[in-house]
Amino acid sequence: MLDHPRARCWLEVDLGAVKNNLQLTQTYLKKDTNLIAVLKADAYGMGAPAVGRCLWENGVRMFAVASLDEAFILREALPDAWILCMGETLDGNIEGAVLQGIRLTAGSLPAALRISEATQETGRQAYVHFKVDTGLHRIGFEPHEAVDKIEQCAYMSGIVAEGLYTHLALHDRESDIAQHGAFESVRSGLKEKGINVKFAHMLDSIGLVRYPEWQYDAVRVGALLYGNYPQRFENPERVRPVARFMARVMRVFDVKKGEYLGYDDDHKMERDSRIAAVSCGYVDGYPRVMSFKGVVLVRGKRAPVNSLLCMDQMMVDVTDIEGVRAGDAVTLLGDDITLREYAGIGALNRNEATAVIGKRVPRVYV
Repeated sequence: MLDHPRARCWLEVDLGAVKNNLQLTQTYLKKDTNLIAVLKADAYGMGAPAVGRCLWENGVRMFAVASLDEAFILREALPDAWILCMGETLDGNIEGAVLQGIRLTAGSLPAALRISEATQETGRQAYVHFKVDTGLHRIGFEPHEAVDKIEQCAYMSGIVAEGLYTHLALHDRESDIAQHGAFESVRSGLKEKGINVKFAHMLDSIGLVRYPEWQYDAVRVGALLYGNYPQRFENPERVRPVARFMARVMRVFDVKKGEYLGYDDDHKMERDSRIAAVSCGYVDGYPRVMSFKGVVLVRGKRAPVNSLLCMDQMMVDVTDIEGVRAGDAVTLLGDDITLREYAGIGALNRNEATAVIGKRVPRVYV
């Protein structure tokens, strides 16, 4: 029989907070702007099927993921949803994606050719969103040749030119304006050739807050839904944290001054100490870089991580916290330990902080 999901370590996902953050996001949208909820990386670690269903129940109909594998998983959870795969694929099951009505990205002629070939195999049309590289320099058509190449793609057999999009690098306002100008030039050029896409989109969570005038037909929002708000955000108090990363005290024991904890042989104990072994390690997604820097909450009080992180465990100093015992819940992220603090200690991107929480960590929805 499987352990109880809260027996060892777990991630609590507050779906009420997701709903709150969705409603806050919608206050930034213009009347005719569509929201594309980004559920890539398993909804930034929160669990795409459950989060997707929550958003669907609250009126969201359009979603985006990064890979076909993610798209197929989300399709099982949301049979009727509009789903965009934002990553190109070389060897994936493009035919399966076409059959399931998953929107596909093309940022090059070869990518569009693969999609066109898949439509011949299936006898179905493919709805394609063309990606333009306006300055982030990942994938996409170069702006100076995008109009001509996208025109070629749009007339390939089986392809329906449904979307055009890009992604801001968000280096500074000057470069953002240049990217917007490049995107607008491609969009206008396609219109002149009679190619009018249904959905143009370029903004993510940060872009939506900084440049609400650039919404076009849709915006892609991920981080803000999960409680990760942009710097200089005007209403941080309205954003609710979604994730609470928890573990258990497995054993409490004493270590004398001058001894070592775990694998470490560089940091002698500076005093006689009371230590709690906590059932979470780096394979669970608590980064090893947190060794000797991280802090957790035990019985509502802060306790420092006082060892090298092990694969499955960590040791924390509870000398100054009374009554700690095996079975106590430990907060690794959440409550008084904010996402910003947690990511800052580990030198992590805030989205990364939750997205890397391991697959063996159960997600518990509250």
